[in-house]
Amino acid sequence: MSDFPHTFHIPVMGLGYTIDTPLKVARFGISSVVSIIEDHLLEKMRKFHANKAGLQFVPIPVTQADSRAKRITAYLDLLNTLVMKQVEQIKSESLTAGNEIVKYFQLSAPFSKWKEKYDAFLKMKSGTAREDLEKQLRDSILPGALDVNIMTKCDRTNYDENGEALSAEYSDAMAALRGFALSTCNSSVVFSAGMNPRLYAYCEQFNDFFPDSKGKLKKKIILKVSDFRSASIQGKFLAKKGLWISEFRIESGLNCGGHAFATDGLLMGPILQEFKEKKTALTEELWSMCSTAWTTKEKPIPQSIFPIRVTVQGGIGTAAEDRFLIEQFGVDGTGWGSPFLLVPEATSVDDTTLRQLSDAQEEDYYLSEASPLGVPIHNFRPSSSQLQRMDRIAKNRSGSPCYKKFLAFNTEFTAEPICTASRQYQHLKIEDLKKQQLSEEKFKKAEARILEKECLCEGLTASALIMNHVDPGHDLNAVAICPGPNLKFFHGVFSLQEMVDHIYGRNDILKNQNRPHMFINELKLYQDHLKKEVVKLSENPDIKQSARLNQFRSNLLDGIAFYRTLSISKNETESFHYRQSLQDVETDILNLEIQMTQLNEGVQFVKH
Repeated sequence: MSDFPHTFHIPVMGLGYTIDTPLKVARFGISSVVSIIEDHLLEKMRKFHANKAGLQFVPIPVTQADSRAKRITAYLDLLNTLVMKQVEQIKSESLTAGNEIVKYFQLSAPFSKWKEKYDAFLKMKSGTAREDLEKQLRDSILPGALDVNIMTKCDRTNYDENGEALSAEYSDAMAALRGFALSTCNSSVVFSAGMNPRLYAYCEQFNDFFPDSKGKLKKKIILKVSDFRSASIQGKFLAKKGLWISEFRIESGLNCGGHAFATDGLLMGPILQEFKEKKTALTEELWSMCSTAWTTKEKPIPQSIFPIRVTVQGGIGTAAEDRFLIEQFGVDGTGWGSPFLLVPEATSVDDTTLRQLSDAQEEDYYLSEASPLGVPIHNFRPSSSQLQRMDRIAKNRSGSPCYKKFLAFNTEFTAEPICTASRQYQHLKIEDLKKQQLSEEKFKKAEARILEKECLCEGLTASALIMNHVDPGHDLNAVAICPGPNLKFFHGVFSLQEMVDHIYGRNDILKNQNRPHMFINELKLYQDHLKKEVVKLSENPDIKQSARLNQFRSNLLDGIAFYRTLSISKNETESFHYRQSLQDVETDILNLEIQMTQLNEGVQFVKH
């Protein structure tokens, strides 16, 4: 039985879709994650929410020294203040129908200790015992965590007004970290998209990341990882500096929203099993490393070892899957992302995009090469951002004006980095392409790859601004959105109560849906990924890539063998479809053997 009201969290979604989610759900004990990369958006949202709350708003102009970090701190402090006020308001309410204090307990997980006590309270008659329990319930109320996300790859070097590069601590990610570290929040930073040594080392500059005199951490670190090896490497790097990892947040490489970082064929089930088997040993090893570092740095050493939470997210769609992950693999919690895009009480999605998502068909969701980061990203065909991109191409004005430059990393044609989704880059790249005397077919393929890049800095923030009637600036109202493929099974718009009840099995919003198990959905995504990579290899033979794909295929087959050992459901029909799907995918992958063998021979021939 859990002391916490919920076993799930709402992960970060885009730049703007969870930008103010803590104000919507934290008072009900639901944890969520805010992206803090886009400080222009944070400043606009700070003004909006300060005005809405009747608080003074003092702008922080970009010309002010360290404006990026200061904007982030100011926004997080405002969110924290408003959430704390909301919680105090709930605690002051009577436990009568219609009040939010009642909603707090109605939303809570059915296996939460306090939900059971609330249910017992409802059955009690008036008297001292009932009054005592009511006070206990009121005192038990905890806000959900106001966590923040930093995508470690978004660590652009910034420049002063003279075009001179600023020192490292003013880079995008490091300034964002400083903004969080100096805030009043008692919460966690989620590092995603891989290891950034200088960013991780920068955590050492802030005492809040180290145990205080009472052995507590005011600021915690969560690592979003795709496999155990990554968790171990990053965890040890940080532990040697005395930086404790409070949570490993495992995300499916492909069955997720946003950017897709495919593993080498390692599937969610085997990854979770490895964490289950090795978590205790890794925890003890990291604690030993941290203790040594704390001693060297003369920091307080807590009397008892800190726990490490392991949570999982990406493609979860039913209460049965949620409980299966917790019970089978012993994870401490789950993340539910894309389905909450259909919950206006939880996320910031404008009415037009919400309507498109609620009525979307399977073919509307696809894995694209639209991200300027060069990493595949899930995309949504009907989005206004896609329509804008196509309209610009039709007018021979492809690319974005690129005002914010958060994803400006390319130096192919310029000394100062520019973004591959920018009008400047696409013009230069296509002109360069014309000089290469390619066949028409090859030219059009190469041109299409260039033109596919989409402005995410504007597109992923527009929705939150539009729905709150805030001017996005520069007349850039096109909305980009990157939901995970799991959303194709969800249709409609839902209340917070409906979605949370679905997560806990009190309701089923997927009635009559022929939805495969999440493990099967992920497996099929990896199956498709392997096929695409095989095609690429046939076009450009490479011995290292050939070896990697052979290992990829072997890992998939090992994963299928592991999945056969699991009992995913007591329902015979579900179990049959699960086993049949495993067989079908395995047969398909085995049939690739002849094609891959021929490719390997071709690669060897090219080498020699």
